[in-house]
Amino acid sequence: MGIFMEGKKYKRIFVLVIDSLGIGEMPDSSEYGDIGVNTLQHISESRETFYIPNLTKLGISNLTDLKQIGHQDNVLGCYMKLSERSRGKDTMTGHWEMMGLYITKPFKTFTEHGFPDALIKQLEKRTGRKIIGNKSASGTQILEELGEREINNGELIVYTSADSVLQICGNEETMGLETLYHYCEIARELTMQEQWKVGRVIARPYVGKKKGAFVRTSNRHDYALKPFGKTVLNALKEQGYDVISVGKISDIFDGEGITQINKSKSSVHGMEQTIQIAKTDFNGLCFVNLVDFDALWGHRRNAVGYGDELERFDIKLGELLPLIGEKDLLIITADHGNDPTYKGTDHTREKVPMLAYSKSMKSKKDLKEADTFAVIGATIADNFGVKMPEGTIGTSLLNCFY
Repeated sequence: MGIFMEGKKYKRIFVLVIDSLGIGEMPDSSEYGDIGVNTLQHISESRETFYIPNLTKLGISNLTDLKQIGHQDNVLGCYMKLSERSRGKDTMTGHWEMMGLYITKPFKTFTEHGFPDALIKQLEKRTGRKIIGNKSASGTQILEELGEREINNGELIVYTSADSVLQICGNEETMGLETLYHYCEIARELTMQEQWKVGRVIARPYVGKKKGAFVRTSNRHDYALKPFGKTVLNALKEQGYDVISVGKISDIFDGEGITQINKSKSSVHGMEQTIQIAKTDFNGLCFVNLVDFDALWGHRRNAVGYGDELERFDIKLGELLPLIGEKDLLIITADHGNDPTYKGTDHTREKVPMLAYSKSMKSKKDLKEADTFAVIGATIADNFGVKMPEGTIGTSLLNCFY
């Protein structure tokens, strides 16, 4: 059991991941080509006004300098900076470490130059189609650029992003879903080879026949690597606790340790789903990924859009906070940085915030820093009295919250 009596434990824990909300360089950031990066601070500097009263109440401006918001003496809970111990700066590494895994080899990314010729040639041979695209791109933009060509010439759009992914587009009417899924299975088989090993192969189906009319459908399918070991999510599920996924959490863990899946259409929708879940009675974890910050604004180097998205999040956070009761714990964090003012389009290796709040929290303070995201998973395991799986990292912060 955890270190607290049953009566003191939280019944429900909510972990919200604001995807890519970094708060400054790590000591090794320069090894990743990231110098002077600070996602949140640079968003603040890029705008005249920045209205995030709920994040402010939780201590966000005490973790990095914000132009519009000073240091807060009276905060609602605890706050600290977390560094990533694993090698890498991608979504899967950040989330897997959060739940206890230590990743020593970064997942392969092909952001700068696309996939190697040898892989493309094998994929062409196995699918019988000429590959087009083969670059890092927005899914909607690459459809506008190449969708007509794929349909008219029987070619195959393959692209990537800053994450460790290989994505394949297929028109549901001309190619068919089963064919698209088959091509993705081939790509997954090929990318199990060490030199091409990506975290996920993603089928990206769409409908429409011409530019301006293409629409991606909800029949996306992910062919993900399973976590290489058991995580806190497995430990919770095995002991009968609820593990509710919102957004792409289930995809990131390939369904491992998840008891309920909620797909989100947007980050605002993800918060609306979380608010509805907070109105239900469950016993365990609600784990939420809010991806728009990263996908729509960070990669596209749009600091204004990123700041606006944070303001929209803060409004929804204001609706969620009153639902966090005496027996609930809310943790807000991130999985890596993506400084929208930095060169290129890639993630940035940064420290991330951890804001913790419960209505019953007596201790409201700066917990300084931890050297791994895994303190989150360890705290959750400790709270529910489940054993951290073998080989995992992280120490609990539970006693800091009382």
